[in-house]
Amino acid sequence: MLGFFNRVVAAFTRAGLSVWGSRVLAVRGRKSGEWRTTPVNLLTIEGERYLVAPRGHTQWVRNLRVVGTGELRLGRRAEAFSAVELADEAKPEILRAYLKRWKFEVGMFFDGVDATATDEKLLSIAPGYPVFRISAA
Repeated sequence: MLGFFNRVVAAFTRAGLSVWGSRVLAVRGRKSGEWRTTPVNLLTIEGERYLVAPRGHTQWVRNLRVVGTGELRLGRRAEAFSAVELADEAKPEILRAYLKRWKFEVGMFFDGVDATATDEKLLSIAPGYPVFRISAA
């Protein structure tokens, strides 16, 4: 069911319709240099924008760490960005906001942790969930 939902959201996003902040993330492969794409949820808090990796240290995370830039695509529009990975200590507020907004979609990847978790609990899981602050390039 989740795979089907992800494909539907990705199709809408590629067509230019954002579903709760969805975008297609494009990052160049760290070895191949070729564009790699995946659907993501763009989180905005107080004017700052973040990408959270609910599935952990995935290929897009590894690529973004190396290249430091990418594109957020919505339909035919592409916004170039640069990214800075946050330290674990800075993640609890971001993880809480992310879970509050998208728990229905990504909650299964957080092993029962949700937006009501304490800062200490969120800090304890933070190493497993990379977070990037992004800004226009």
